[in-house]
Amino acid sequence: MGTSQNTLSYSRRLTSRVETTQGVYVFWNIDGREDLSRVRDLSVGGLFVETLNFRAVGTQAKLHFLVSEGQIRADALVRHVKPGEGLGLKFTAVHEQDRRHLSALMKRLRT
Repeated sequence: MGTSQNTLSYSRRLTSRVETTQGVYVFWNIDGREDLSRVRDLSVGGLFVETLNFRAVGTQAKLHFLVSEGQIRADALVRHVKPGEGLGLKFTAVHEQDRRHLSALMKRLRT
């Protein structure tokens, strides 16, 4: 007997992400090395940044978003690496006073 292919895709993502077609950038620091990258997509759980500067999975990062909503600072971990494309980062902490700015950014990007 043959097996049938399941056409449903499974996603581990718990929060919906939004593509950032409006030019969102983040300044990030990992182990004293700094970079400025375009954010490809964003969710309340994390983001994907375009970069050729790769870091190991599990490495901690400090993020500072450059957006009109106001200051957004966060800590994150490198969750996956896509060579030639960038890094997937998972938020581990968003500064309390910056959470409303992150919410406002997500709202703007969804419209």
